Amino acid sequence: MNRTQIIIVRHGQTEWNIRGIRQGYLDSPLTARGLAQAKALGQRLARENFTTLYSSDLGRAVQTAQEVASVTGHAIVMDARLRERHLGIFQGLNAEEINAKYLEERKAMRSQGPGYVIPGGESMVQQVERNMACLNELAARHAGEQIVVVTHGGVVSGFFRHTLEISLEAPRSFEFVNAGINVFAREDDNWMLLTWGDVSHLAPGAASEGDDP
Repeated sequence: MNRTQIIIVRHGQTEWNIRGIRQGYLDSPLTARGLAQAKALGQRLARENFTTLYSSDLGRAVQTAQEVASVTGHAIVMDARLRERHLGIFQGLNAEEINAKYLEERKAMRSQGPGYVIPGGESMVQQVERNMACLNELAARHAGEQIVVVTHGGVVSGFFRHTLEISLEAPRSFEFVNAGINVFAREDDNWMLLTWGDVSHLAPGAASEGDDP
């Protein structure tokens, strides 16, 4: 029986995380704290035996993955399917700005739930389907191996819900922290959660949930 393990991590804290600006497919650089988180993550992952380092192609994930690669020596394999949800018209705005400019669309997103397609963007359902298609493919490609995936909060959250069979409609009752270690395993086409939110490699108070939806 081949067990494939995926260590999946959210990027380090970004400037827009702390300002409450919705990022989606847009980007902002890591903060000083975010860079420190990424460096600590690299030191932690250097103790792991993994074959391949994957990353979303968005800058905040790549910047985090580069700090890992600088320690472990892995090449970074980028895959756009590991991107955060495309937030369309909401991208680049904070909650107050969204309410001021797109109040009806914000209400529609809340009332229609995960199936709502944000104008110019995608629904949560579409995002999770895209992410899981990628993660399932990577698990099959690396059967019996351990790999690392650097991605986004929404991706990590969707993976968690998929594995534990938590409905996308259910209110979120768990954290997904910047640069936290999460480990999932796949056996016989079934996913299981092994480790969630390990921040033992970060300084006290270094974890930050940020604002990725």
